[in-house]
Formats: sequence, C-alpha cells, structure tokens
Amino acid sequence: MLILWLPSFGATPFFPLKDVKPGMKGVGKTVFAGGRVVDFQVDILGVIENTSPKQAIVLARLSGGPLAETGVIQGMSGSPVYIDGKLLGAVALGFPFSKEPIAGIQPIEQMIESTPSRAAVQSLSRTNYKQFASNMLDQFKPTLAALAPRSQPELHDISTPVAFSGFTEATVRAFGPRLRALGFEPEAGIGGGAPTTKQYTGAVQPGDMISVQLMNGDLNVGADGTVTYVDGKKIYAFGHRFLDTGLTDLPFARAEVLTLLPSLNASFKISAPRELVGSITSDFSTSIAGEIGRPAHLVPMHVVVKGATGVHDYNINVADDRLLTPVLTQMALFSTIDATERSTGAGSLRVDGHIEFEGNEPPLDVSNVFTADSAVALQAAISLVTPLSFAMQSGFNELKPKQISFVVEPSEQKHQLQIDEVWLSQREARPGDTIDITCVLSGEHGQQIQKAVRYRVPVGAPVGRLFFTVSDGNLLNFSELAGLTPESARSGRQLVGILNGIRPNDKAYVRIWRQEPSFQLPGVDLTDPPPSAAIVLSKSSSSVGGGGSLFVARGAQVAEMSISAGNYVVSGSKTVQLEIKE
Repeated sequence: MLILWLPSFGATPFFPLKDVKPGMKGVGKTVFAGGRVVDFQVDILGVIENTSPKQAIVLARLSGGPLAETGVIQGMSGSPVYIDGKLLGAVALGFPFSKEPIAGIQPIEQMIESTPSRAAVQSLSRTNYKQFASNMLDQFKPTLAALAPRSQPELHDISTPVAFSGFTEATVRAFGPRLRALGFEPEAGIGGGAPTTKQYTGAVQPGDMISVQLMNGDLNVGADGTVTYVDGKKIYAFGHRFLDTGLTDLPFARAEVLTLLPSLNASFKISAPRELVGSITSDFSTSIAGEIGRPAHLVPMHVVVKGATGVHDYNINVADDRLLTPVLTQMALFSTIDATERSTGAGSLRVDGHIEFEGNEPPLDVSNVFTADSAVALQAAISLVTPLSFAMQSGFNELKPKQISFVVEPSEQKHQLQIDEVWLSQREARPGDTIDITCVLSGEHGQQIQKAVRYRVPVGAPVGRLFFTVSDGNLLNFSELAGLTPESARSGRQLVGILNGIRPNDKAYVRIWRQEPSFQLPGVDLTDPPPSAAIVLSKSSSSVGGGGSLFVARGAQVAEMSISAGNYVVSGSKTVQLEIKE
C-alpha cells in the first residue's frame, strides 16, 4: 500500500477544491524584490476539470505589485494562494504571450496526494520502481489540448528559470535545447552563484523564493521557484514537476530576488541563492517536496585543462541524480574547455576521465582522443559522459558515483590518421611461424606513419584462411556493443567491466579471425557454438533487426592486437588474408 506524506493540519487549514466557485477572492504570497514576502490579489475564474486523470486546475486572474506589467512570472511557481486564510494551492501554470496575468493554480490537495513518501518508494523493487515511475509520468502528465482549439494558446507549467553562473555563453547555446526539453529556461550569467554558507542553517516560509542547487563550486546552476507549504520540516514547492525524476536528492537554498525582467514571452525573476536550507527529496507530477535541515549528497568533480595558456583547475560539486548528473557533467566539461581554449575551427583533445563509485565497485575509465574540424569540445563532452549516463540509468543501485575527474590536453591541430595500407610479411605460413603485419597510417599534408606488429601462428592452428582486419576502435566497439542494454549485465560490476572495454580512438586494432560461426554477446565472444545453438542465435540475430539485436554474428576471433598512434585519432579499416598450410 502506498503511504502518502500527509500534513499535520495543525498550522494552516486547506481550502477544499470542491468548494471553489467563480468570483471568489483570494490572496497570494511571493517575493518580488529582495527576500520579503508580499501579497498579491487573486480573482477565481473557475475550475478546469480533468486536466489529467482525476485532477483539476483552478483558473485565476492575478493582480497587484508588478503583475500588470510583467504578467505571470517565471519563478512564481509555487506561490501559495489563500481563500479566507485557508491554503488553496500554488500558482503553477500560465499562458505564454498572454496580455493578462491569468494563471492556473495547482490545488494543495493534489500536491500532497501525488507525492509518496520516500520510504514507500524505496520499498519497491528495482523493476517495480521503474514501472511505478513510468506510470506516474504517464498518469499525471498534463494533457490540456481539449481545453481550447489547437490554434489557441494552451495552459502550460510555468517554466523553471535556471541560472548558470561561471559557464560560457557557448555552453548554454549548445545545451539550451536539451535543457528546455527538460522544462528549464536557462539564464546565462544572470543571477545565480553559490550559496553564501555551506551549512544547512537557513529557514523558509510559504512565499519564499528557493534555489534548487544542481551544481556549485567554480560553476553554479540553480533552479528557482517558490515555497507553497511548510509542514514541520517538510516543504512543498513549485506546484508542478521539476524533472519528473521521482526520488531525488538536491540541496536547496533560500534565495533573494535581485530584480524582475519583464518580457513579452514570459517575465522572470533574477535571483541569487543565500543560506542552504535542506534538500529536495521527491519530484513528482504536481510538486517537489523536501526536508528542512537535511543535507544532500553532491558528487565532487575535478577538471584540469592543460592548455596553451597554462594549467586551469576547476572544482565543482554536481547533483547526484541518475538523469541530472550526466547532463551537468557534460556541460561542466564542455564549459571548462570552452573557457580556456579555442572552440571553433580544427582541433584535437586528449581527455583522461576517471569515475569512482561508492563501496568496492571498480572505477569507470573514459579516456579517449578526439579531433574534428569544429566543435571538438562538444564531441568530447558528450562521448565521454555517455558511459556514465548508461551506468547511472542502468538501475544498478551500487553504481553511485563517489567522485569524477578529467584531465584535458587540447591541441589546435587536427590529429587524425587514416588506415591507408596493410600487408603481411608473407602470404602463406605454417603453425609456429611468425608473421609481421605492417600498417601505413596517412594524415593531412602528406603525413605517413608506418607501424608493424608481430603475430605467431599458434602451434596446432587448423589449415585454411586466416584473416587480419586492421580497423579503428569505433568499428569494433559498434560490432560488440550494438545490442548492449542494462539487462545484458547481471551486476553493476559486470556492466562497468563491459564499459571499460570500450576501445579508445588513438589506436589501430588488428583483429585476427576465421570464417567460422561466432556470435558476439555484449563484451563476450561465443566462438564456434554447436550447430543447434548457432541456428537459435542466428534466428535471434535476424528477428530483432538493426542495432537492437542482442547477438551479433561475425567471424570467429582468434586474437586481437593494438597499434598505438600516439595522440592521433585513427579511422578506417583494411583486411588482408593468410593461407595456413600443413
């Protein structure tokens, strides 16, 4: 049975949704300047039923203060509304480009009823929690299309203003579309900053501004909203979902409004965090909820950029959240590179990444070299953090990041080599013979590098053709990991082992193989299976189709060797063959 966070009902009585009538007058509370909570007026227009299953929204016209000029303001999400001294709910929805401050009020009853206790959700199994979270998203996602024709404006959650400080402008441009898809409205270099204290000593009341801290340190990200209800140490805020992450662990601070910025689209508050207050522990459809005085766990992140202008050191704390941590890590890595190095034009990056997990889990290493004619920093940030995202969203609770570090070495030259020629020292060999495999790597301006490795044909090797394919790491990674899913691993340790097996770009790989039945499971070669098993695996490979197949059929691998290219990215593929004689 789901246990809900129920209020104590001791301090503030609730105004029942069933008693709401058009023409009623109410009072709202919010912060328009500094840290002082002030009143604004609310005229009830009516109740919109079934905005989502078994839920309703109260429609109201707001007035007072600057609202006639600004309309409904981003950052007002959560502002409490009272009728006859009883709490009705929170300002939570608005109409973009509206000429009047007409808002949707989320009833407090729905805010509390749709927020399960942390203990209740933790009691669910891993599989059931995933299904539970999915059901919650589907059940409470606002679908207000029926309220008006498609040509008319629709009522939406008020966007959450997110202040980025310390980030480059290019970072917000690059990641802005993704942030907006999450419901953020990014504001670069406006307000924000780090909380003034590291201790959780702050206090809040209904109507106070809060800043939910997604990142702090040398880079800062804070999402702003308003407190709706305080019940002892529990708080409810925003009146709508933040990220729909379910259980979460994000610190929040009391915030002060520096100024209001009126806009034809959506006005917003420019604010700055002050004292840390507690942590947001749940994020569901109709509100976020948290606990005053409860510290949140952040993941320390250290980035060192060894560029032409010297060594630049960054220390950052990132939210510990399976959805947010990878996105924020990508942004931080990109911004630290963009702040110190040229980000347009051809260039190369060597990045050595190391991610430690809590407990005795093995670390995840994500080192690689990247080169491109442009946007190499963005390419590196996205590629390097993808394994972390996969690990954190796999459902293995033991893969909880302890600390993250990157060392970046940029170059303004495009370091790329193509596999141009491959040959063997002889065309025929016998078991026990030694073969030299020579590879010519070609680059720009006539650059050529010749590399060779030596292979000894095993004693007892069967007669027939032996193939030598020299290729880049991406080709082999794709063939091995195309069907990788979290269900491919039985434990977090095994999954990290598979991810650590991803080959970097700075080598050419010599794969030695035969034309025999072989199937590639994620991270494991199944060579020359019995005929009955080969038939089953072949059908499995062809029936799923595309990259979603769990089994990938390919030649039976005999051995694999690598050829280092230094700080160059290797691309291409060439195959030669050797005839094994008796």
